[in-house]
Amino acid sequence: MNVQAHLRMIRISTRKVRLVADLIRNKKVGEAIVILDNTNKKSSVPVKKLVKSAVANAVNNNGLDADKLFIKEIFVNEGPTLKRFRPRAHGRAYEILKRTSHITITVSDGAQ
Repeated sequence: MNVQAHLRMIRISTRKVRLVADLIRNKKVGEAIVILDNTNKKSSVPVKKLVKSAVANAVNNNGLDADKLFIKEIFVNEGPTLKRFRPRAHGRAYEILKRTSHITITVSDGAQ
């Protein structure tokens, strides 16, 4: 059975989160949490919380065994971009794009 968890509007760019998401794709949940604990990236903390949330959804809502779960699918989409301006030389304005991400994770026990 497949169980999903979502994290929306996280203030880290999509490109940076995808580096961490690629590390844990198709791994067992316990192994993924160990990898995220030892990854020195800012986005590893919210991704780890999201993995734990998906496991909690599977255990509490669907009665699945946490030891048999693996990460079937994880993908990162681009969220809305906050646009800010910074003053530059000669009275010009320079646009700064503060990007956000939406993360979706699916955990499964392998059974249909």
